[in-house]
Amino acid sequence: MKKILFACYLFAITALLSTQSYAVDIAPNWQLKTQDGQAISLDQLKGKPVILHFWATWCPYCKKLQPTLVAMQKKYQASEVTLIGISFNEDPGATPQDELIARGYDFMTAIGGDTIAERYGVVGTPTTFYINKKGEIVFKSTSSDTEDPRIELAIKEIIK
Repeated sequence: MKKILFACYLFAITALLSTQSYAVDIAPNWQLKTQDGQAISLDQLKGKPVILHFWATWCPYCKKLQPTLVAMQKKYQASEVTLIGISFNEDPGATPQDELIARGYDFMTAIGGDTIAERYGVVGTPTTFYINKKGEIVFKSTSSDTEDPRIELAIKEIIK
């Protein structure tokens, strides 16, 4: 009975993952700057699995989700998973990279990402895309549920 329940659980999770699968969509390239003026683009990460996290400093749901994203990136660092933030819809004077550092995170974030958010169809925060080594969007999530098993399932997909 446990095996049947487990098989049903795996099927359900796979079905959920596939309902929001974007494996046929190529992630649009973008180029922005970091808070200190350094250029950053998706092209720089070509051939690597990417967690692309759209967020804002004022967003409590982003703050809730970020520890899980950081933990997953560290767990799969041997597979070169890269976590990149794109800050958008910010209040004047916001300093996103400083905010991440204050939270204890060292992942890089681009700033002024409003046009890139539009290009990706992002309407709210947090929105996170999981992009495989071929540059294909495998999964998009608008959830801040840190217990969502699709987060790790998506990462396992992008490292294949």
